[in-house]
Amino acid sequence: MEATNFKPGLEGIPAAKSEICYVDGEQGILQYRGIPIEALAEHSSFLETTYLLIWGDLPNQKELADFEYQIYHHRRVKSKIRDMMKWFPEAGHPMDALQAAAASLGLFHSRRVLDDPEYIRKAVVRLIAKIPTMVAAFKLMRKGNDPITPRDDLNYAANFLYMLTEQEPDPLAARVFDVCLILHAEHGMNASTFSSRVTASTLTDPYSVIASAVGTLAGPLHGGASEEVVDMLEKIGSCDNVEPYIEHRIANGEKIMGFGHRVYRVKDPRATILQNLADQLFNKFGADPVYDIALEVERVTTEKLGNKGIYPNVEFYSGMVFRQLGIPRDMFSTIFAIARVAGWLAHWKEQLAVNRIYRPKQVYTGGHHDPYLPLDQR
Repeated sequence: MEATNFKPGLEGIPAAKSEICYVDGEQGILQYRGIPIEALAEHSSFLETTYLLIWGDLPNQKELADFEYQIYHHRRVKSKIRDMMKWFPEAGHPMDALQAAAASLGLFHSRRVLDDPEYIRKAVVRLIAKIPTMVAAFKLMRKGNDPITPRDDLNYAANFLYMLTEQEPDPLAARVFDVCLILHAEHGMNASTFSSRVTASTLTDPYSVIASAVGTLAGPLHGGASEEVVDMLEKIGSCDNVEPYIEHRIANGEKIMGFGHRVYRVKDPRATILQNLADQLFNKFGADPVYDIALEVERVTTEKLGNKGIYPNVEFYSGMVFRQLGIPRDMFSTIFAIARVAGWLAHWKEQLAVNRIYRPKQVYTGGHHDPYLPLDQR
């Protein structure tokens, strides 16, 4: 392989054919299985969207009811997994806890029959159902509290918010959270999805596939940016400080958190929807001064960098929505993971159908025929 063909980060190099997600970064278009994200955010639910992503079509009424029933009645986590999580370090990051807990599911369901549709269905149900329970459980157990038992009468989003506080959430909060999950569910061949497909191509179990993807998502360049956006806004402190802060970052070639995307050259369509969700929350539950700063950051940054295709991405407004919903800041990435499990499983299933183990080439840049020096000569 010639060095001239080398693309750092495999940028722009096709790694798979897929029917799952379409992204047009120039026009700001995002579609799941051909359906615009705006339509799904307005009309669908996260579990219906999950069904669409994994099985390829929107479910009919019975299919959706059956899928919801299976998810609602598989939310509980085995006591041995809970006991293991109780021993996790209290200062450990929730993403690390989630990665370990997700991988542990494979110990209890180690049988691999990857050509069996029933095996695939059960794995999908377990992972979609149990990942939120694990996330909520660690939030409480790291403070010495017992986890809250899931409620079968609450929908997917409402039940998760309930497991955080044991308070049934306001319907608007539950709906906003559900839409957030839809927006984060899938986004093509991003780093964590590529990781999931590489792991899946070895024909390991789906629990290892998800654990691998969670570990990739945990990095600050992928799923951790929403935490850093809120940190940035609090550091700025007031709208008056926005312009000098942005000018300083630009002058020093420093990244503005929540801006820019490897694909989009216009405003991320998910950011537009999230901004509307944030407006709804603040109108009902009270203003957040950080939100006013965010609006000014978007105005100033777009004015100065919009001509370079740098606009808000999904992480810019998601942190403010999660914060208003009462989700701790270090859990923001785990919310991303809860949603993205749907996309990862869709790619796992698609990879199995046409599998060939990934084995890309490398460009070697080291020496040749170097002598071996004895230890006493080094």
